[in-house]
Amino acid sequence: MDFSVLRNLISRYCAGEEYWVDSRTVYIGHKEPPLGADAYIPQRYPDNRIVSSKYTLWNFIPKNLFEQFRRIANFYFLLIFLVQLIIDTPTSPVTSGLPLFFVITVTAIKQGYEDWLRHKADCSINECPVDVVKEGTVVRTQSHKLRVGDVVMAREDETFPCDLILLSSSRDDGTCYVTTTSLDGESSHKTYYAVPDTTAFKTEQEVDSLHATIECEQPQPDLYKFVGRINIYKESEDPIARPLGAENLLLRGATLKNTEHIYAVAIYTGMDTKMTLNYQSKSQKRSAVEKSMNAFLIVYLCILISKAVINTVLKYVWQWPADHDQPWYNHRTEIDRERHVIRAFTDFLAFMVLFNYIIPVSMYVTVEMQKFLGSYFIAWDKDMYDDEMGEGAQVNTSDLNEELGQVEYVFTDKTGTLTENNMEFIECCVDGHSLSVSLSVCLCFCLSQQEDLFFRALCVCHTVQVKEEETVESIKRGIHQGKATSSYISSSPDEVALVEGMKRFELLHVLNFDSVRRRMSVIVKSSAGEYLLFCKGADSSIFPRVVSGKVGQVRARVEQNALEGLRTLCVAYRSLSLAEYEEACHKLSDAKLALQDREQRLAQAYDLIERDFTLLGATAVEDRLQEKAADTIESLHKAGMKVWVLTGDKMETAAATCYASKLFRRSTQILELTKKRTEEQSLHDVLECKAVIKAKGDCQDYGLIIDGATLSAVLKPSPESSGSGNYREIFLEICRNCSAVLCCRMAPLQKAQIVKLIKASKEHPITLAIGDGANDVSMILEAHVGIGIMGKEGRQAARNSDYAIPKFKHLKKMLLVHGHIYYIRIAELVQYFFYKNVCFIFPQFLYQFFCGFSQQPLYDTAYLTLYNISFTSLPILLYSLIEKHVSIETLKRDPTLYRDIAKNSLLRWPVFLYWTCLGLFDACIFFFGAYFLFDNTTFTSNGQMFGNWTFGTLVFTVLVFTVTLKLALDTHHWTWINHFVIWGSLLFYVIFSLLWGGIIWPFLNYQRMYYVFMQMLSSGPAWLSIILLIMVSLLPDVVKKVLCRTLWPTATHLAQVGPQLDHSSGNTTAPVN
Repeated sequence: MDFSVLRNLISRYCAGEEYWVDSRTVYIGHKEPPLGADAYIPQRYPDNRIVSSKYTLWNFIPKNLFEQFRRIANFYFLLIFLVQLIIDTPTSPVTSGLPLFFVITVTAIKQGYEDWLRHKADCSINECPVDVVKEGTVVRTQSHKLRVGDVVMAREDETFPCDLILLSSSRDDGTCYVTTTSLDGESSHKTYYAVPDTTAFKTEQEVDSLHATIECEQPQPDLYKFVGRINIYKESEDPIARPLGAENLLLRGATLKNTEHIYAVAIYTGMDTKMTLNYQSKSQKRSAVEKSMNAFLIVYLCILISKAVINTVLKYVWQWPADHDQPWYNHRTEIDRERHVIRAFTDFLAFMVLFNYIIPVSMYVTVEMQKFLGSYFIAWDKDMYDDEMGEGAQVNTSDLNEELGQVEYVFTDKTGTLTENNMEFIECCVDGHSLSVSLSVCLCFCLSQQEDLFFRALCVCHTVQVKEEETVESIKRGIHQGKATSSYISSSPDEVALVEGMKRFELLHVLNFDSVRRRMSVIVKSSAGEYLLFCKGADSSIFPRVVSGKVGQVRARVEQNALEGLRTLCVAYRSLSLAEYEEACHKLSDAKLALQDREQRLAQAYDLIERDFTLLGATAVEDRLQEKAADTIESLHKAGMKVWVLTGDKMETAAATCYASKLFRRSTQILELTKKRTEEQSLHDVLECKAVIKAKGDCQDYGLIIDGATLSAVLKPSPESSGSGNYREIFLEICRNCSAVLCCRMAPLQKAQIVKLIKASKEHPITLAIGDGANDVSMILEAHVGIGIMGKEGRQAARNSDYAIPKFKHLKKMLLVHGHIYYIRIAELVQYFFYKNVCFIFPQFLYQFFCGFSQQPLYDTAYLTLYNISFTSLPILLYSLIEKHVSIETLKRDPTLYRDIAKNSLLRWPVFLYWTCLGLFDACIFFFGAYFLFDNTTFTSNGQMFGNWTFGTLVFTVLVFTVTLKLALDTHHWTWINHFVIWGSLLFYVIFSLLWGGIIWPFLNYQRMYYVFMQMLSSGPAWLSIILLIMVSLLPDVVKKVLCRTLWPTATHLAQVGPQLDHSSGNTTAPVN
């Protein structure tokens, strides 16, 4: 008996090794491994079915209802509705049930329609045809029937149905070209490789004869990381193990290009694919407006409970004397008298039901519709469309539109965000000598040994590929006059600018670039059999590893180039002996074959190999500033925002860019914290900077430059409790006194830490992060608002952002126009909703003092039901979509207007109290005006007096007209749509009231509203009262606006008056659509 199998099983399942927990074994073609190998253990993996929908036909209603009633407002109104059903309440359950049903139904229809679209998309994907190799032949099947281990044949221009490991291709070298536009937006062709041992399998029969297993990590969402190995079994030989990495993994959604066909094995299917894992929702961000709205709701809920308690207490106070007891025909029994607690609680619930309309149930739906529909205006903005890229702005989330108008800190990347990321070779420094001619010219001259090595290093130490133009029906598009066109493509635009020629070397190993090492290396073998290690990277990562060469001269030239704003790279080499080369190969092989901690092991191997360099020289390339980048930063400064540049570049290069982009001015006093001293000295520098600022006061314009090492020292917790948080607070205070901050030599994680630090400061400012590369994703996700640039470093930033724009210059309109207008609109929407509901319910509260706290409703059931969902809903929704209190051109021309809405100024507590008090005042005018005008007075020709429902209808009529006209007074941008909706809503109310009271409706148990509205309109004093009460109600708000504009005008008020003055003087401007 072979005990090795039992031993392997025990080690897998009993030893608890993490190695087996975090990996999976895939049997290619579902073939069992040969005898003596690991035991064949069939594993269950999900099929290739993609399910992006949330609901099914059977669970839609219960699941959707559960999700909707998780919202506090919906659950609250459900409780009110149930209370109305259970106990005897003054209003019909319809008054709460119908608005709630309307809100739930509209939301369910919207979510159901969106899910139906997802179902259609899922079906189209799952039913796509796929070619699978089975028993030596190609069989066509549907995508959802694929299983892990199936061998798939993909042809040119086909999209991969799942995550695959490349086995072989139609190319002799086993490579294939792939575009990943649908994954990360990169349209360039990427090269993927098959392991050398499987490239010879060119036909279906040969692929079917392959006997191998793949061990790899469990599914995880990182598109650019994969760890695995393939074990190839051959007859009478030990299995061959080869490492697998991201260069072997073909991702679902990518497309095969310039390759006739490939064979690959399914490794992750269905919901396990990296594309699907990346589509899972990110953490939800909440805007400041939403937080204010929730706080206001809590206040109004407290007001509601207070009203119910006050009325319940006053009811029993009023009924306590014997002469104020129930009438003789409705005397309470002794049992009723003993049930004080139960009756009091029932009365409390009844008053809660009566006053519950102060909580605006339809506000949530209106806000959601406003955000959803309003987001299309950003996507449709032609000014934010880039003709060169053929793309406009994208909205990935509509929940933060108004947050764009509250930004206080802008954190921006430099390369590709402020600059074009389009590198142009300027000069190189070789062996201490500066050369400013092109590389192709340099290669034509006789070169010294150092110069020859330098240019050889540039020719081989890169990831540049030559891309031929795509072919159509085997004819090259780029062929012109017998010459085929080609272009360079690379993962780094620096390399495209440097590579001009290529000399033949045998490339042995590539030590890929990463943001931690900040360098890349290649090991090559020359034609003379010499082994060389060429390394290229940032000066901070090269100089510490150099042991010889003209370091001083090269360093001086690098610093000079950096001062001129050029991007620099240092080049070094190391000659390897055969023993050193074999040792390096051994270390790299061991690290690449590791399934666990492969990245750490590779980093350790790289660190041991990349040492003892001889410095060859440095290169300098220019990255031009983007169009209107300086104008955008200047506008952001005028708007009151503080702009921070977070970059990994050298201080001198980044500082030159900051001066060019007007982040720093020539008059700005720069405070530097970049010298690499001990931690104590760095902290002392922080204290010294603070002393400088305190000594000179706040009139001086300060700028701060700090590097990643010093920042780590400043933010690192001190072992002494006394100084643990002091340095952090001092650093924050310095930053508050600086108009701009430059953080250089920053790692991606440090960028996120900076954003988090500012977010957590005592002011809790609203932050925005903008970048174009994968290294900016962490800070984009950390900031309140994340904006991605559709740049040349892929679309990782754009995919993970809340908004995506083509160029940095579009940020100006995004914030100063769209953000400003959206905040004004939604702030008015929120305050208006609370205002009109106070006007609606407070007369009901006052009415209880005149009806013995009997819970008698003032308004009819129909009015209670339709007030929020019909009579007053459309005008405010339209206002929140098209209102422009200032023209777009004015907002772009005068960035200081942004300061008027800073720090959530329109939703502060004083403004909220003003709207609430205005609502209380208007409600008192409605009620007491009608009460005193009609007291002991007859109005009709036959002497009939107005009754209870006529009085309530009169108050409600004044209410509807007042709140609608209040919105009309707040409207600055009038179109025919405004007129139609505002006057149409009032007309709809009148027509509805005429029909509701003019017909005896057979389905009603009562006809109390019959002829009430017509009787009221037939009275002349009623018409006079309605007009008079509306004018008195609107008067305080009009007076307040006139006084504020006259005595304390804001920049916005002056901007609104400006166009009128220009018009009166004859200087008219074109209207802005």
